[in-house]
Amino acid sequence: MKSLFSFLLFLFLISCSGNSNDDRNCRFLLDIGVNLTIDLNLPQYSQLAFAGNSVYIPNQGNAGIIIASTGVDFFAWDASDPNHTPNECSALIPSGLNGTCGCNDGNTYNFVTGTIEGNDGLRCSLRNYRVEKNGSLLTIFN
Repeated sequence: MKSLFSFLLFLFLISCSGNSNDDRNCRFLLDIGVNLTIDLNLPQYSQLAFAGNSVYIPNQGNAGIIIASTGVDFFAWDASDPNHTPNECSALIPSGLNGTCGCNDGNTYNFVTGTIEGNDGLRCSLRNYRVEKNGSLLTIFN
């Protein structure tokens, strides 16, 4: 029993230490509450019915929200580039399952994993929001 407890404690400590967004350099984004429901039957979200597409929803989170569809799952991310201070160009421009920062740095992120493509020494991954599907409704929240 003692070894089982030690093993579970070890797993807990590993899982807590692996979050790259706890890095002190990854604290550019504000912790803004999000609770949004969208209807996938509406025309502005129709492209989410097809795998490999994403949509941008403004006026949510730090710089809007990007919802991506793999055909099976939906992922939601804050649209602000987490590797620099939010500004007028830091919102990601979605293209399928990737998005690129509008600034000159060209940071590109994967909308399935939230990680930066090509790394370039950057450590911060996108801020993820939870997604629940109920019929044709998606609820995005944190």
